[in-house]
Amino acid sequence: MYLNTFAASTDAHDMTGTDEFRSLLASAADLGIPHDPAVPYASRNAVLRGLRFHFLEWGRPGAPPIVLLHGGHQSAHSWDLVSLSLARRHHVFALDQRGHGDSEWARDVEYGNHTMSLDAEAFIERFVPERPVLVGHSMGGRNAMLLAKRGTARLRAMVIVDVGPEISDEGRQAIAGFIRTNQEFDDLDHFVANVRKYDPYRPREHIERTARYNMLRRADGKFVSKCDSTPRRIGLQRGNDPLDHIELSDARGFDLPVLLVRGEKSNILTPDAAERFRDALPHGTLVTVPDCGHNVHGQNTLGFLAALNGFLEALG
Repeated sequence: MYLNTFAASTDAHDMTGTDEFRSLLASAADLGIPHDPAVPYASRNAVLRGLRFHFLEWGRPGAPPIVLLHGGHQSAHSWDLVSLSLARRHHVFALDQRGHGDSEWARDVEYGNHTMSLDAEAFIERFVPERPVLVGHSMGGRNAMLLAKRGTARLRAMVIVDVGPEISDEGRQAIAGFIRTNQEFDDLDHFVANVRKYDPYRPREHIERTARYNMLRRADGKFVSKCDSTPRRIGLQRGNDPLDHIELSDARGFDLPVLLVRGEKSNILTPDAAERFRDALPHGTLVTVPDCGHNVHGQNTLGFLAALNGFLEALG
């Protein structure tokens, strides 16, 4: 049994009348995040590259487009507070990547970063008529970088959140360990308590609100992860396929404006690695957001929005 609402067909489902949206508005008000409570917001499905993908669409067509790619073991809803705020001036698309959120699991269990970057490119080609700003966090950031590396997508600019060609093994192992030990629970309170220990930056109330997007209830009553966590799921893991690899030398070919956002206390992207990545970019800017770790946009949403909006305004 799913714990959240999403479109049951290819018809858009208006989310603005749901309890979930009212809860999101309450969270935004509590955190002081600028937003418009009358913003258009819909859940949608589409078949791309032989799989059903779910995505969230915010704002009005014709506004400058932004595409958001979430991190591993997360979903499009991890961007909800960011999307809500951005939708005042932008047309925002948040994609549930394969095997995550409310998108279909891959029948061939193919979750390499290269494959997921092809999904993102197909999505942009289908739904985003103008050149978008592509924003990717963690796994989504690696997928975005691979998309930029191919140079075939129509991108206006790119924002990479707390990841780069060089990542910390210690941080990668910490994330993998959390995922391995948080697959099945008797009740959601146990899951929320574990997330609270792992992520001390977010208020418990916000974690409780978002738990419904990460878990579903099995027929035996157990709460289980919605993400496909088979051994071949890569995300930030090291794969053997050379198409999944990103090197600093690749970044020198990113001929577009790039904002690199790092969490001050990140255990994934070290300060030195972030600076090397920034220096390799032809048009790169580095912003370190205080009072947060790896999940920058969820742990310090206001700080993340300040960095992102400054970048967007500079684009003109």
